[in-house]
Amino acid sequence: QVRLVQSGGGLVQPGGSLRLSCASSLSILSFNAMEWYRQVSGDERELVAGLAPSGRTNYPGSMEGRFTISKDNAKNTFYLQMNTLKPEDTAVYYCNLRGTTVRGQRYDVWGQGTQVTVSS
Repeated sequence: QVRLVQSGGGLVQPGGSLRLSCASSLSILSFNAMEWYRQVSGDERELVAGLAPSGRTNYPGSMEGRFTISKDNAKNTFYLQMNTLKPEDTAVYYCNLRGTTVRGQRYDVWGQGTQVTVSS
């Protein structure tokens, strides 16, 4: 069973930075999609960053230029670096990993979520 464990997050002032981490119980050398989402209570979950196996990244909307997704294969961990944070970035952030195990089992797993609050 693949598990993702998130760390990081917390309270930061506007203009500040935070880095979220997502540790996988499975090797991330091979995957189909590696993404970060966020959700504000009552709203749908929103994609904020994506990384394809090719290395291509995707940053929708206002996240472009402020958020960066990266990974460390040796640690089986991927990250979301968030800079120039704004109050509207306040949300619960989730990591998501999709792929297929060496045994051919598909997986689509989520981290437990971590609160990010941007406020002075």
